[in-house]
Amino acid sequence: MNAPNKSGWKPQMNNALEVAEASGEIVTTTGNRALMLEEPLIFEFGHAETTGVDLPEIDASAPNRMGGFDRAEPIGLVGLTEPETVRHYTRLSRQNYGIDLGFFPLGSCTMKHNPRLNEKMARLPGFADIHPLAPQNSVQGALEVIYQLADWLKTLTGMPSVAMSPKAGAHGELCGILAIRAAHTAAGNPREVVLVPESAHGTNPATAAFAGYKVEDIPATAEGRVDVEALKARLGPDVAAVMITNPNTCGLFEKDFRTIADAVHEVGGYVYCDGANFNAIVGRVRPGDLGVDAMHINLHKTFSTPHGGGGPGSGPVVFSDALAPFAPLPFVRQYEDGAYEIVEEEAREVTRGQTFGRMTAFHGQMGMFTRALTYMLSHGADGLKQVAEDAVLNANYILRSLEDILHAPFADSGPCMHEALFGDKDFGGGLSTLDLAKGLIDEGYHPMTVYFPLVVHGAMLVEPTETESKASIDQFITAFRHVTERALAGDEALKQAPYFAPRRRLDETAAARKPKLAWEDPEA
Repeated sequence: MNAPNKSGWKPQMNNALEVAEASGEIVTTTGNRALMLEEPLIFEFGHAETTGVDLPEIDASAPNRMGGFDRAEPIGLVGLTEPETVRHYTRLSRQNYGIDLGFFPLGSCTMKHNPRLNEKMARLPGFADIHPLAPQNSVQGALEVIYQLADWLKTLTGMPSVAMSPKAGAHGELCGILAIRAAHTAAGNPREVVLVPESAHGTNPATAAFAGYKVEDIPATAEGRVDVEALKARLGPDVAAVMITNPNTCGLFEKDFRTIADAVHEVGGYVYCDGANFNAIVGRVRPGDLGVDAMHINLHKTFSTPHGGGGPGSGPVVFSDALAPFAPLPFVRQYEDGAYEIVEEEAREVTRGQTFGRMTAFHGQMGMFTRALTYMLSHGADGLKQVAEDAVLNANYILRSLEDILHAPFADSGPCMHEALFGDKDFGGGLSTLDLAKGLIDEGYHPMTVYFPLVVHGAMLVEPTETESKASIDQFITAFRHVTERALAGDEALKQAPYFAPRRRLDETAAARKPKLAWEDPEA
């Protein structure tokens, strides 16, 4: 295994072949295991001194047209043939795991199937090929998509205003908090403190701190919800806002949300709701009815746009009447003749001169807008309501199917929402949540979210989404139970899992603290 092959690279030792070697199984000279192909770095099998194409000799007497920008040193890129290049990236893609390959149970991330209809619509030339600086009269269809999507979001949330420009959930959080800061500043009292419950998403305190606020924690009750009395006791004239995730990261609906909102408003504060989990309540609950002042919506979670790939993401923010004048520019409006316009400059009749400014230069996430609106139109209001119902049904099915074998700390708090939460209590042999997660890889599954939320020891957060069938969920439950039984029995073999992945278990701590971000020639 240590001998280099004909192209000069050595197979990596930290892969599944170590198991085969230890057990006396056949070991290949290439490092490959049948059709699970070992893939070196591109620098390890290519050479900068070679080229995959024939180029004409350079005429040294030809005039230099570089204008003084000649390359001073070799670029150092390897020369590959086209088949070598295509095979390299295809082999790398085979080592990736995605929702099109299998069930993706990440909790709090909603890795749902992206309908191909949405992708087809987003690739229409009128949407895919437009430029942000195109004349507005030439992109009226795109502006109508943005306007219609904004209208759907306002209707579904019961909120009167929405900012479409934020590019992601955390970006949307910052947008909402900046609007809150602008509102307090306009009132002559900027305030200093933002309260964040323990059951909130981790980006909430980070966002508040980034905006210049002091962050104070609010504890959770034994049933995994906000301690209302503790929150009320901390409210005062220095509190700018409370940031609450609902449903929260324990997978539970905050049933006292309206009481919390009324208490915050009474002291002049605002209520920010982390709407990342809106997919659990869409069509069933309107956040505006609960007293929310600002809430971001992750289009990739609730409305099936991809996570990242294909351009910027999208995290629109809806606002209450109190915060609407402080929302950022730009926004799209429609005139009586049916024409649409992107309002780039101050619109005093809307913002009253109080907007905090801009989050971005352009609406660069046009593909996300198109996908999300397609999803909404293809489902309709009743279909979106069923999305939430099916997501909650699937999560409760997993919770009740595993609570007899796994510690489910909030199983007695009533039905969960879109995700089921478990802990590592009673694991034997010093085994941990990490060991169980690695064992799931050998079963063919990407692990669930682990060690989050922090309120549960060895947390395992599982979100099946509404797009998984009962058959696929049953198969996952069977695998999960099997690995759990091994963990409870203290199966030492789990400490070395995974055995059948392209790579064995890595030193994740060292990788985080001492990352190697660039390839170095070992001979150099």
